[in-house]
Amino acid sequence: MSKKIAFAGLALAFSVTNSYAATTITWWHGMGGRNGEVINELAQKFNASQSECALNPVSKGTYEEALSAGIAAFRSGEQPNILQVFDAGAATIINAKGATIAAEDLLKDNGYTLDRDAFIEGVRYFYADASGKFVGMPFNSSAPIMYLNDEALKKAGVEAPKTWEEFEAIAPKLKEAGYIPLVQSQLTWQFTENFFSRNNIQFASNNNGYDSVVDTTINVTDPNHVMMYEKLKAWYDQGLFGYYGAAWNDNQKMFEEGKAALWIGSSGSFGGLQKTAKMPFSATFLPYWGSIKGAGVHSFIGGAALFAMAGKPAEENKCTAAFFNFLTSTEIQKFYHEATGYVAITNAAYELAKSEGYYKEKPAAEVGIKQLQLPSAEWNKGYRLGFYPQIRAIMEREYNRIFAGETTPKAAMETIKKEADELLARFAKTAG
Repeated sequence: MSKKIAFAGLALAFSVTNSYAATTITWWHGMGGRNGEVINELAQKFNASQSECALNPVSKGTYEEALSAGIAAFRSGEQPNILQVFDAGAATIINAKGATIAAEDLLKDNGYTLDRDAFIEGVRYFYADASGKFVGMPFNSSAPIMYLNDEALKKAGVEAPKTWEEFEAIAPKLKEAGYIPLVQSQLTWQFTENFFSRNNIQFASNNNGYDSVVDTTINVTDPNHVMMYEKLKAWYDQGLFGYYGAAWNDNQKMFEEGKAALWIGSSGSFGGLQKTAKMPFSATFLPYWGSIKGAGVHSFIGGAALFAMAGKPAEENKCTAAFFNFLTSTEIQKFYHEATGYVAITNAAYELAKSEGYYKEKPAAEVGIKQLQLPSAEWNKGYRLGFYPQIRAIMEREYNRIFAGETTPKAAMETIKKEADELLARFAKTAG
């Protein structure tokens, strides 16, 4: 018995020594609720998969708060190893001189390979530089899609629209059947950014901001974009479109309660909808305008990427690279996709989930992936605009004014362009 105790003590000592020898890295993120819990589960899986590295995830509140905390920490030399940055904040972190190490470089410098073609089409370029090199590691990605109240469409005797022209044709029938024909949850993402991507129209100068921050201007005054908001306002006035402000949940609620027939939401929302929707629902692609030449390509992604912060010791960078490589594995990607509702960002993870019958059980989970696998075109790879969270706030203010009858879509877009271009010019002076 004494020998067994001795060996047990030796094993315990070895385990403790191993634990202390592991290199600890930190990951700051902006996710809460179930999504925050899944991040903790990912960290546990990574830590259990090897003994050299210990990943410590830390919630910093919202996306915006995480970005602000990361930038402030870098300036004081207290940055984390990994920072989650949302789509609108990409330009801020990428143009902060010396703040990050490109994910692709980090992986290659530590002996890993990264196959860009392994990622689904719509994810491949958003956090890359103009040459296609991954600067951020794609992580939680989503697409704006159209959810369908199956009972409403059946009662009205109509099919889901593929184009906005088709929506105009069926909307009066949906209204007659007693439903609000259409609601949405984020005009900036769904009807501005992804209006440009889905219809393949240039969103900003300098290759949508990828080529340079100098003299970059935004293209919200494009006649087709103005037309989109003129249509939305007309539909609103006719009772064909419901607008309940900039708050996401206020608009989603109308669909959940079965009062709206169609809802433009996030592909990542289907999991929650299964618990909250009071009626059967399905989903289809975000519509586009059939009248616009070249329209119908894939949308921009939403969500966030992970950035490796610079200024860390080589052994910590090695662990960050190991975690990034771990994230790209097929099993882990499938786990994250099914646990959260965010799209599977690699083709292999998508094919594995499909082969196991996941989409037969939950077909809405596949719509965002299929939309992001639509053809790529000149203007739907992404955008890279400085101070973009502030620009979004300007858009939201003006869009509220449109539906309040305080301004016209044309005047609103001119105001947005003026203020946004001023912010972009200021960003160019401060970048780096």
